[in-house]
Amino acid sequence: MQSVYEAAGGSTGLLRLAEAWHSRVMADDVVSHPFSHGFHPQHSERLAAYWAEALGGPATYSETHGDETSVVRIHSGNGPHEEMDRRAIACFDQALEDVGLTAAEPLRQVLHDYFVWATTTTMARYPTSADDVPEGLTIPRWSWDGLQR
Repeated sequence: MQSVYEAAGGSTGLLRLAEAWHSRVMADDVVSHPFSHGFHPQHSERLAAYWAEALGGPATYSETHGDETSVVRIHSGNGPHEEMDRRAIACFDQALEDVGLTAAEPLRQVLHDYFVWATTTTMARYPTSADDVPEGLTIPRWSWDGLQR
């Protein structure tokens, strides 16, 4: 069976999605706030590599940029932010449309479910302090059936 990574168009398809999402985020007053102090010039490429690894592709992100601990720390210590999360998910859903995934496609639902899960659990787990994030976390894997344990 084809992995979610492959169905999404591999690295190229996920880069298109990351670029579309980032564009949507930057146009949103609330979701763009975390980027107001700047961001890595290859943010979309790094995000696409992270998604690729999470969705069954190569471990390029872990090998090149860091582990899940480093990613979660970036998203931690900012207090609860349910409204921002809700809007980030809406931006993701719009980005899915931007890259041509219609609501009728199973891939779209799987990607939506992954993004919602990652946004509302993993990335929101440590609202008080980034220091609370444990060392040695690995990037969670997601497939057609959801989170792989």
